[in-house]
Amino acid sequence: MVTFRRSAVAAGLGCALIVSGCAGGIPRAAESALEGQWVDAQGVGVSTFSGGQFVTVASDTGNRVSQGTYRFSNGRNVEIDMTSLLRQTRMNVSCTMETRNQLNCTNSQGTSFVLTRRA
Repeated sequence: MVTFRRSAVAAGLGCALIVSGCAGGIPRAAESALEGQWVDAQGVGVSTFSGGQFVTVASDTGNRVSQGTYRFSNGRNVEIDMTSLLRQTRMNVSCTMETRNQLNCTNSQGTSFVLTRRA
C-alpha cells in the first residue's frame, strides 16, 4: 500500500513537471520565440509581444494603435485577438511563424501581411 502511494505520488510529480514545462500544451520555447518587437513591411508600426499580450505603436508618433492578446494554437500558429484603438473595432488575426524572424498573418477580413522581427 505504501509502495503504491509512493509510485502514485512520483507519477503525479512527473506529470506536473512535464505539464509545467508547457503553457497550454505549447512548449515555452515556441512562445518565447514570438516575444519581442516586430515591424510590418512598410515600417508603419511596431508590435511588441510579451507574456500573451501585444501592443502596436505607430513608428512615427509612438502612439498606441492596437492592443490585444495572443496564444499559440500549436508550435507554429498564433491566434491574435486584437482591438484597433483608432477604429474601435475588434479583429482576429491568424499568423504562422515561417521562420524565427518572419510572421505571416491574415486578419479576419482576409488581408494578409508580414511582420519581421526587429533587430
